[in-house]
Formats: sequence, C-alpha cells, structure tokens
Amino acid sequence: MPATPPTPTDQLLATADKRDLPRERLKRLGPAALKTEELIAIILRTGTPGENVLHLSERLAREFGGLLGLARLPLNELTRVKGVGEAKALELLAVFELGRRIQLASAGERPAIKTPADAVTLLADMGTLEQEVMRTLLLDTKNRVLAMPTVYAGSLNTTVIRISELFREAIRQNCAALILAHNHPSGDPSPSPEDVAVTREIVQAGKILDIDVLDHLVIGAGQKFVSLKERGLGFG
Repeated sequence: MPATPPTPTDQLLATADKRDLPRERLKRLGPAALKTEELIAIILRTGTPGENVLHLSERLAREFGGLLGLARLPLNELTRVKGVGEAKALELLAVFELGRRIQLASAGERPAIKTPADAVTLLADMGTLEQEVMRTLLLDTKNRVLAMPTVYAGSLNTTVIRISELFREAIRQNCAALILAHNHPSGDPSPSPEDVAVTREIVQAGKILDIDVLDHLVIGAGQKFVSLKERGLGFG
C-alpha cells in the first residue's frame, strides 16, 4: 500500500523546533495568535499512541463542527470520543463553563433576552442532557442575564418543586424577572400537563414576590423548544 502523505500538522511537527509548539507560541505571541485547534491542544496536553495532541484537537474540531459544537457535548459523549477519556473531558467542560461565566460576569456585556430563541441559545447544552433539569435565567430590569442557576434535577412535578427554593437565588440576586427552562431527555419538547401545572404555580408565586416570570421554555433535541408563554399555557 502506498504510504499516507503527511498532513500539514505532520510536516509542522517534523520540521519545527520547540518555538513552534502551541505552548511556546502562546508564550511568545499571546492567545489571540493561536488557532482554535492549538488552544484545545494546550488544554488536552497529550495525545494518544499513534495520534499526537494536535491531530487529536483537529479531529475533535472537525467531527463536532468546531468549538461551539464541541462545547455542547455532555460529559458522557465526550468521554466516549477516542483519545479523550474522563480526565480530558472534565477539563474541556470546565474551560467551556468558565467561558460562559465570563460572558455573564461582565455587567456591560451581559446578553439581553429579547426572544425565547435568545434564551435557548444560552441554554443550548440542555438539549443534550440525559437527566431532566430545570434552570432559571435571572434578569435585571433591562432583561440582561445576571445568572443561570440550576434549581432542580430529576422528574419535575408540583410534588417535588418547592417554590421557595426555586426563587431563593432570584431573591438573593434582586432580579426583576426570570425565565424558567427545563429539558425533555426524550428529545420531544411538547409540554406535559405537569409542565403546565408547575408553570401556573410559579407564575402566581412570582406575582406575590414581585418577580415577573416571563416564560417557561421546554427544550428538546436539535435546538427544538416550546415557549409555554407563546402557547398561553400556565400564563392565563
């Protein structure tokens, strides 16, 4: 069989000195000068037998549609990727979560929620979770996001949700409004009767606490979602 021609990365590693490796380029040129694959390689640190870390990083970016696709993968899927494993998967998840928190930490650059789709963009990872969770988007008076705490995990119904716990962080943050969101691991975002009942109770509690419940989003697979507010379910 003819030999496989070397890739650009092979050629780079074969001819480059230490100054051309990602860590050295980062020190010399700063992070903005590095390709995404090089930054991922720095996080992963090592490759596997037969695949160096740059090859591994390039493959991850290629297979999952770049950085955004990679950031949406849950832990169980990342750990099944050849060459990743649990330790590397946890490191990647930590870095992606830090990036999300940095985005929210800058008051002047907090994302503003104008439509349900804006909220779903921030909550995109929920569509891949295997367990049902509920999060709240806590908003200021201009509908800018203050925080995105997870308030429940597991099957959601009126018998397990304590309204006081759900609003605890909202009160602590002194938020003006909030948006509820939970996922359906089945992938189908169609609201259940329990979803509507929970929404009705939470909306009423928000009125008492003077915190406007703007919407309740049910998130499914493939960026599918349903806005209960748009359908008039639980908000009547």
